[in-house]
Amino acid sequence: MKVRRAPGWLTALALFLVCPGTSVSSEYASGETQATEYRLWYRNYDSPPIRALVALAFDKTPEYGSYRITRTLEMAQGRVVRELERQQSGLVDIANVATSNQREESLRAIPIPIDGGLLGLRVCVVLKDSLPRFKGIRNLGNLQESGVRIGQGAHWPDASILQANGVNVVTHSRYEILFRMLENHRFECFARGVSEVLFDLELENNEDFVIEPDLLLAYPMPSYFFVNRHDHETAHRLQLGMERAIFDGSFGAYLNQYYGQAIDELNLHSRNVLVLDNPYLTDESWAIGSRTLLELRRRIRKLSAPKKASHSNPKS
Repeated sequence: MKVRRAPGWLTALALFLVCPGTSVSSEYASGETQATEYRLWYRNYDSPPIRALVALAFDKTPEYGSYRITRTLEMAQGRVVRELERQQSGLVDIANVATSNQREESLRAIPIPIDGGLLGLRVCVVLKDSLPRFKGIRNLGNLQESGVRIGQGAHWPDASILQANGVNVVTHSRYEILFRMLENHRFECFARGVSEVLFDLELENNEDFVIEPDLLLAYPMPSYFFVNRHDHETAHRLQLGMERAIFDGSFGAYLNQYYGQAIDELNLHSRNVLVLDNPYLTDESWAIGSRTLLELRRRIRKLSAPKKASHSNPKS
């Protein structure tokens, strides 16, 4: 599926990833009475970065009128995708999920990775007493042989990606239940995106959950906004707003505000990277995901490089 895209946005996105900036607007509805309602999947609505990005895109497109972002009923990812496939769903208008060839065939994607590619970088949330299980894992073969089981959502593309790479995966349809399964030793690693894991742990507030310090799973997996394939107006507004935000610098400010902390706190530059293949992307999204992942890793290395001491040569 081809969606109009401004030339060179991917390079701009990668460059903006670590640029300092100001906070984005937190105003989600204007005072006008005829505001258009956009129903955002509850998991996205409850995530401050994702809700803020929808608002940023809408703030950049005032010609479409005022808006109101509302929270959907709680539903699993598989169901929200099925609802978006319906031409007149009464439950949801927008969802941010990882892309796949099947999703791009049945839905309309706005092909701009909302977090600069961080969703394709995954760390393990583990129980403290399980940390010794990860010692000695240095490559994909070690992971396959270790017996470590990774928990993932049943309808998440990650589950199929991990299985295609020979990893032992345990699934459940509900995100919240996966944390309870981790507590009950149903698996050893709940693989979470770098862009979401700190927020997850803040919500869970469980001292037994820690982030495994050495491993980083990496695969191209862009995370897009999706709408019904016939909902051209919402798709156009989201894409135009995000493109404007990229080129005026506010998207870079957004990325830095919400995701810059994760890059620092998770020590991505010092982790052992296990690169996995993702065979479930369209050609376009594979190119976007691969280039974004490459740029992201390059920027992380550049950030972590020791700065050379400046030497002054004052005149005598």
